[in-house]
Amino acid sequence: MSKLWRRLMVEIIGIGALNIDKLYLVERIGAAGDEIGVYSVSEQPGGSAANTIAALARLGIKTGFVGRVGDDADGTYLRSEMEKEGVDTQGIEVARGRTGSAIVLVDLSGERSMYVHPGVNDAPSSTLDNPSYVNSAKYLHLSSFVGETAIEVQREISDRSKAEISFAPGMLYVRRGLDALRGIISNARVVFLNRDEMGMLTGSGYREGAEELNEIGAEIVVVTLGGDGCYIRTPDAEVSIPGLAARVVDTTGAGDAFCAGFLYGLLADEPLHVCGRLGNFVAAKCIGAVGAREGLPRKIEIAEDQN
Repeated sequence: MSKLWRRLMVEIIGIGALNIDKLYLVERIGAAGDEIGVYSVSEQPGGSAANTIAALARLGIKTGFVGRVGDDADGTYLRSEMEKEGVDTQGIEVARGRTGSAIVLVDLSGERSMYVHPGVNDAPSSTLDNPSYVNSAKYLHLSSFVGETAIEVQREISDRSKAEISFAPGMLYVRRGLDALRGIISNARVVFLNRDEMGMLTGSGYREGAEELNEIGAEIVVVTLGGDGCYIRTPDAEVSIPGLAARVVDTTGAGDAFCAGFLYGLLADEPLHVCGRLGNFVAAKCIGAVGAREGLPRKIEIAEDQN
């Protein structure tokens, strides 16, 4: 491999939804029939894997993305935002129709509720027809789509790809059950879940659930525990990393940010406890600002934290 190709090679490619997040800051998240005032409204780029890839690009990692936007102003904006972060966007298709969107309600404690309209979001099947792009990366990071067919495309990609697989299924995929995700999990180097997702997916506590996913084939299982930090398990070891004290403004994108920090460590061949600390650090920065990307750190902040 030439030195030029090494410099140009994308280290990690995300495959997931691209959404416009419409953020509403509210007094509280209400029940049916409630009338609750809205303090502020804003729009920001979103999508789980897209947030993770944008965060990694901000940390200096060579990144790319595979996904789909509509032929509308929102699609142009989302692609432009990825390009501004330095993400290679050659894998983002433009399709006829509306770009995906999410309504995000954030209360005064920073907790949130999300409603997703998929729009044209899907995993482009052209990725299977022309796999050279995704095979050029060291890692593929997969996250959920709303539609029914995308998960099968992602499973086939995980079967065929020469890259290491990182998988953050999120609640959308977790609700489909373990059998629906087994194929991707068995191919994954690392699987990311939060405590609630692990409980729903396996019916077990997070430690027992992580062991089950190791047995299915996942090499590394990472469970995020909110303010309590994270738990990491491999077939041979387990480690718990305490959380960091952080000001909570908005938890939107916290899990995506954690994935970015952890993967940043993996790409640098750091030991797992360091990867966990990096994940906690990036997530803590994320939740200190409104939206999934506003608070994401730069590489220099990572270096300062490690010194």
